[in-house]
Amino acid sequence: MARTYQRILLKLSGESLMGNKAYGIDSERLGAYADEIIAVAEGGVQVAVVIGGGNIYRGMEAEGAIDRVQGDHMGMLATMINSLALQSALEAKGHKTRLMSAIKMDTIAEPFIRRRAVRHLEKGRIVIFGAGTGNPYFTTDTAASLRAIEIEADVILKGTRVDGIYTADPEKDPAAVRYERITFTEVYDKGLNVMDLTAFTLCNENKLPIIVFDMNKPGNLRKVVAGERVGTLVEF
Repeated sequence: MARTYQRILLKLSGESLMGNKAYGIDSERLGAYADEIIAVAEGGVQVAVVIGGGNIYRGMEAEGAIDRVQGDHMGMLATMINSLALQSALEAKGHKTRLMSAIKMDTIAEPFIRRRAVRHLEKGRIVIFGAGTGNPYFTTDTAASLRAIEIEADVILKGTRVDGIYTADPEKDPAAVRYERITFTEVYDKGLNVMDLTAFTLCNENKLPIIVFDMNKPGNLRKVVAGERVGTLVEF
């Protein structure tokens, strides 16, 4: 498989795992994602994955009797549920994986150790990073940016249900126009929503490009890795 990137970090939202369900994990969508990820990994690309937990629980929505910090910890556990599900789906299809957690969970995951994560990638294992950064008040977008920088990924691929970054929300404004390429400065100036500001700034400061693309279209992940014009590239 032709490839532009040697090592990638794929960021998926928890909501993307719901498929057409209102809550939880859709097994068909999970299996489809596993197929896409394995196809890229078997093409020689080193793949790391971060998944959100919004299909189960969102810490920032904690209110009432639930303290925000407690809520964020609950959200981290939700990411681990999704990470375990993806690990199971990948291994059921015959690919070796490692799940690494930012919170100590020795019976189900390895602790995140940067050198160990890189070694797993070099050996061709798909590495899944769970539990966010391990700290409250940080999103899984920030966790994805941080882990990508730590493992020296070539790019962050943000898989969404839309095919890139638009001038406005394409689901609300039919006149919205998609950008093929845009700079970090332009995203700041135009107030576009790509990632939360902390995550986006981390990428900007560390010269890490981002590609936003439609993960639900079969073959898109392989096309992005091969350097085809899919989605929107955020560059410098």
